[in-house]
Amino acid sequence: MEKFDLVVIGAGPSGYAAAMRAIDFKKKVLLVEKNKVGGAGVTNGALSSKTWWELSREAASFRKNLRRYNIKAPSIDYKEIQAEVQGAVKERKDMLKEHMELLKSSGYFTFKRGNAKLLSQYEVEISGSGETEIVQADYIILATGSRPRYLPELPIDEKIVMTSEGIEGMEDFPESMVIVGAGVIGCEYATIFSGFGKTKVHLIDKGDRILPFEDDDVVRVIERNMEKNGVLIHRNSHLVRMEIKNGRVEYELEYNDKHREIFNVEKALVSVGRIPNYELLWDHNKVDIHISKRGIEDNDTQTNVSNIYAVGDITADISLVNVGELEGRYAVEKIFGNPHRKLVYENISTIMFLSPEVAGVGLNETQAREKGIDYRVVTLDYSCIPRAIAKRNTQGFIKLLVTNDDQMKILGMKVVGNHASSAIQAVALLISMDKGIEELAECVHPHPSITEGIQECVRMLLGKSLFKPSVLTGKVSCRTSTAGVYENMHF
Repeated sequence: MEKFDLVVIGAGPSGYAAAMRAIDFKKKVLLVEKNKVGGAGVTNGALSSKTWWELSREAASFRKNLRRYNIKAPSIDYKEIQAEVQGAVKERKDMLKEHMELLKSSGYFTFKRGNAKLLSQYEVEISGSGETEIVQADYIILATGSRPRYLPELPIDEKIVMTSEGIEGMEDFPESMVIVGAGVIGCEYATIFSGFGKTKVHLIDKGDRILPFEDDDVVRVIERNMEKNGVLIHRNSHLVRMEIKNGRVEYELEYNDKHREIFNVEKALVSVGRIPNYELLWDHNKVDIHISKRGIEDNDTQTNVSNIYAVGDITADISLVNVGELEGRYAVEKIFGNPHRKLVYENISTIMFLSPEVAGVGLNETQAREKGIDYRVVTLDYSCIPRAIAKRNTQGFIKLLVTNDDQMKILGMKVVGNHASSAIQAVALLISMDKGIEELAECVHPHPSITEGIQECVRMLLGKSLFKPSVLTGKVSCRTSTAGVYENMHF
């Protein structure tokens, strides 16, 4: 029976990162994957959907520019777009596979394809291609990811009514599509398909606005752009039924005022979250790993079984690629090393691929209010930033939250607009260092750049901004929130 220092089950972002970190410690590691290397981080997930988004954004921008010169936009070939996405996925998967192949000669790394199951605390059974073997492991990391949540009352066939696993199997742009779920993924796909200008998108939202966890000012921008692109948002609605009729989708909604409407579209996308993959992963009579409704319970990546760790979407923590990779590396460091500090999530950067893109780190105003935190918040419109003006796109804003005291420690930041994702890393670092805004005030940003807007936000909090909130109302603002009561700051 072959023995390993570490067996990692699942070669998605978190499992792959864990295996690579173990090699740094000169440990003998086995990585097991039953399906596709890269997991949802590459296939039918982060990389593929974001490639769709980039191409959709280019198409929308192209049409806009052609209108400027009174030129009719050419037709978009779905197969060409699909091939581009598939090419991006293949490029990433090939690199991961080549990397693993070259690592085999190191003597530390082994990759096996098959289904893995824990027979005991230290034994893993691997089955596939008609063969079964058992290996021993000092430590085990579970990184089997998640899958789209199915609603049993919906006729999901992955051809007409689909999840994210089936949507890329379409053969052409649908003339109409309904999306069930107005969270991040649902809104991203609404942005993608409306951006190509070929699909009438319907979006079902049980509340009075999409993205219920986001601040009102963020949602207003996103909703306005969606509706400008022809998206029909069914607000305050409940899906009563959905059926496949004559190869199309018929769905019925009941609104809060109790009236009902019936709609007919070509396709449906169900985007109501994801569930962890842990069924049949261990013998419950021999391994008692604690789980909850959200996933495997873990303490700083370690399960209740001392030598077994869980990382990525399989846990009850944040389901993001960057978080999964962070957890994978951290688990290995905890097993074989001594992490310098505990794993924290307060400085995790996020990005929503919408129109425009939305990037954030730390708390937003909604979360700060829910936690009962007093704060100061400054908002700067993109129309005040020279780079945004030069790009002829001033839609968006920067919003910075700090503690409502003399220290003004950074609580969080949200950027809505072009280059949003490139503007938040310095703030993420300062949050992890528990620092105030003085360091940001000293930064000299390149000109012209979007990040200059961050410096102007800091100067506003310090009372020495170029643009004065009392003059440019509607463009810049600076206020406090104490016990939920807002008050403008005056300088």
